[in-house]
Amino acid sequence: MANTRTIDDPRTPSALQAANLYYLQDLTMDAIAAELRTSRSSVSRLLTFARESGLVEITVHSPLDHGSQLEDEVRRRFKISAHVVPMPEGISEIDRLERVAMAAGRIIPTFIDSNMIVGLAWGSTLSAISRHVVARETHNTIVVQMNGAGSPMSTGIEYASEILQRFATALSAQSQQFPVPAFFDDPATKAAFWRERSTRRTLDLINKMDVAVFGLGSPFAEVPSHVYIGGYLDRADYASLSHDKVVGDIATVFFRADGSWRDIELNARATGPDFARMKRVARRVCVVSGPQKLASLRGALATGLITDLIMDATLAQALIES
Repeated sequence: MANTRTIDDPRTPSALQAANLYYLQDLTMDAIAAELRTSRSSVSRLLTFARESGLVEITVHSPLDHGSQLEDEVRRRFKISAHVVPMPEGISEIDRLERVAMAAGRIIPTFIDSNMIVGLAWGSTLSAISRHVVARETHNTIVVQMNGAGSPMSTGIEYASEILQRFATALSAQSQQFPVPAFFDDPATKAAFWRERSTRRTLDLINKMDVAVFGLGSPFAEVPSHVYIGGYLDRADYASLSHDKVVGDIATVFFRADGSWRDIELNARATGPDFARMKRVARRVCVVSGPQKLASLRGALATGLITDLIMDATLAQALIES
């Protein structure tokens, strides 16, 4: 869906005309260039603008699509909505993440409407998605950071705010940061912060989320999860996670292979939303790529948090076969 900025863009009338001629009347780009009295390369740029701005949405339905079969199997087995992104053989993990992020950038805005509160985690996956979010006009919508991003090395504000702002711009929404550490040094300090009125404002928004969007942190991934490489954890933390048999995290809240999380020591200091409270959110969208995240994905599914899953076909196949 196009937003107000697209409507005001001087390219919009020509992009709409080019899109109608190309997609609805099946004219070639050369024919469109002649009709619009412009160059073929200009027509190509107009069509790209039409797609990226939301003037044009393209959906492919194929009864022979292996991805569709995988989606059906994931839905049947795990009782969730699944979106599987086709993937060629031999693709690098960086390119795999980028393709999944592009798909997620088109799918996620369809879950969001006016007067909603949208919670966003931060990390490598959300950062990639934020670069591809398709514009959608909404009103009175808020995007809120679900967990703190500060570490002993950085406040994390610039990194998290960039993700939030890209989503907010695409959705014509307000953004609300959560300027606290990802992990407090002492659970008592966290409890004190949680009583502060300034912190309560953000927590109240998080507690009222309509949609939550998150990736899966994993110590096993080839594209490292930000929480494991950004200076958030020290040697003692890693030892604690190993002792507690952690396989991944959602918004810096850790879980085991069986989906349990309550008694994991580090979670007492984490600033991500409590899983029991998060289950009250109507739509909980997980985006994940790469077969290395299979153990994390299975654990995340066991938590019962995921309602919508966007992933690549290789990981989907591994999930079905595991």
